[in-house]
Amino acid sequence: MHKTVRSDKIRILLVDDHMVMRMGLVTATSDEPDMEVVADVENGAEAIEAYRAHRPDVVVLDLRMHGMSGVDAIRALRSEFGNVRVLVYSNYAAGEEVYQALKAGASGFVVKEMALERLLEAIRKVHAGEQYVPPEIAMRMGERLMAQLSPRELDVLKLVAKGRSNKEIAAELHVVEGTAKIHVANILTKLGVSDRTQAIVVAVRRGIIQIE
Repeated sequence: MHKTVRSDKIRILLVDDHMVMRMGLVTATSDEPDMEVVADVENGAEAIEAYRAHRPDVVVLDLRMHGMSGVDAIRALRSEFGNVRVLVYSNYAAGEEVYQALKAGASGFVVKEMALERLLEAIRKVHAGEQYVPPEIAMRMGERLMAQLSPRELDVLKLVAKGRSNKEIAAELHVVEGTAKIHVANILTKLGVSDRTQAIVVAVRRGIIQIE
């Protein structure tokens, strides 16, 4: 396990079951004046112990590891440390995997085939409290969520984005207002948001709808 002392730099915990990958990231971040790796471990269970010991600023974590999965590790970290900031760094970026990682509480997602500069940018943004999901990854998320929404729910979502009320949506779609309200509630649940504004933001960001 690689350890360093506390400093004003972005303190990073690396979690990956490939030692060569961890060594490469330790070397890459050591060249950055504002970053340092405080620990590197090979699985989710070790990640939780390392987080308890080091309280890093950002956890850079693979999804597919032996033992506890990356998604389960994110859930466990979020449960114990509500303010944990996790950046997924994975070879795999299928829409479902991205969705599950972000739903579990990850703050960002970077694919290993992307340039190192993208990873460093993501670490800085996640450390700053921002979410980092590159457009090509967001598009896969959009495809996943679009498949999750029914055609009628997509119609309702587009009308929500136009500022229509439940009553107006019902009139345009020739349904009763109660049905429109149920569709809106289902959309919020499927997108993982609590209100209409958040639903529009998520839907536009992930390419599900476009604002005209």
